Amino acid sequence: MIWLGIESSCDETACAVLQDEPLKVLSNPLYSQIDEHALYGGVVPEIAARAHLQKIVPVAEAAVKEAGIKLSDIEAIAYTTGPGLMGPLLVGASFAKGLARDLQIPAYGMNHLEGHLAAAWLSNPEIEPPFLTLTVSGGHTELVMEEPGFKYTSIGRTRDDAAGEAFDKCGKLLGLKYPAGATISRLGANGNRKFVDFPRALRGHDNCEFSFSGLKTSVLRFTETHDPEYIQKNLGDICASLEDAIVDSLVTKTINALKITKMKTLVVGGGVSANAWLRTRLQDYCGKHGIKFCIPDRSLSTDNGAMIAAAAIRRKRQNLLTSVEVVKPWMPLAL
Repeated sequence: MIWLGIESSCDETACAVLQDEPLKVLSNPLYSQIDEHALYGGVVPEIAARAHLQKIVPVAEAAVKEAGIKLSDIEAIAYTTGPGLMGPLLVGASFAKGLARDLQIPAYGMNHLEGHLAAAWLSNPEIEPPFLTLTVSGGHTELVMEEPGFKYTSIGRTRDDAAGEAFDKCGKLLGLKYPAGATISRLGANGNRKFVDFPRALRGHDNCEFSFSGLKTSVLRFTETHDPEYIQKNLGDICASLEDAIVDSLVTKTINALKITKMKTLVVGGGVSANAWLRTRLQDYCGKHGIKFCIPDRSLSTDNGAMIAAAAIRRKRQNLLTSVEVVKPWMPLAL
């Protein structure tokens, strides 16, 4: 079965073609809107929606061409229904439903966060629930336990800002361009992670919730009390300290959740899962404690169409694809 996956929840217009049996990603192109939003230091929903509208057809065409198939070979469509920005989601859903009606195939609305977990499944197809999941991105930071039958139990989540947002907003305070996460990681790779003692909120062995608003305030105060020359001179050490504060919070709370739930498998997804220091810290802990560590390839960490199609395939294999919407052709009402 050939699937088309469509992701448009934020600032990536992404389409992918997947083969169901055997599972294989045939193509996974995307258009990133970084240049459109860099001027504003963050994603502007209206600009994002307009960019999706302009790019979704050519990206879908590129996915079909790269997969070496014809449009008529597609047998099902999976698209993101949320969470995300309303305008971008509407563009993706409208395109998916219109194409499904034209091709006379079903369209399935999928959850964006379940897509990030499916990205880890694409890279680790042998994993089976129950397991603990850490979803960490620009808009989400949460720990959820998944049990068989796609039953989810929330273990902890951010009380304010997401980890990815903390990277971007703190980077902006340090004079870095949006998005700042990868830049902070690169600049801090060889830096002193103890140079600045940035705060870790909600400390406690039994606490699984996150908070990053205090960290943003701390970085703001740091920039207000140190001159720009000092910050520029020590930028590598400052970035290393900032990255360590964010990653340390993520790792500490994940370890707490693993101990509380007694899970023996950890699945990580979301854009921040591409962070090398986070991967190293979690992999080291899991390796020492006999916990299976599943994380997507970096190419699948950020928003992409393959993860949305994979989420649908994963549910279909368990006969739990309940969000199916068969789009029938328009027929005029009889007079």
